[in-house]
Amino acid sequence: MVGCVECGTRRNPCRCRVFGPTLGCVAFCVAAVVEWPIGAVVYIFKHMKGKRIMGHPARVVYPKVSNCMPI
Repeated sequence: MVGCVECGTRRNPCRCRVFGPTLGCVAFCVAAVVEWPIGAVVYIFKHMKGKRIMGHPARVVYPKVSNCMPI
């Protein structure tokens, strides 16, 4: 079984999360496959914009998806 586990959280009675972090990881990978090549091309011309595009999966996608599931 492949999955992400986050223990020690106070968001649920079991203090362990599996489903949210796993979905967050999958969403991160899907977004990264799309956004990193685009960000690399944009980085050639506009460095800051390219960095923002390439950082989007880690900065926005993973936390939003991971935090939407309390279990």
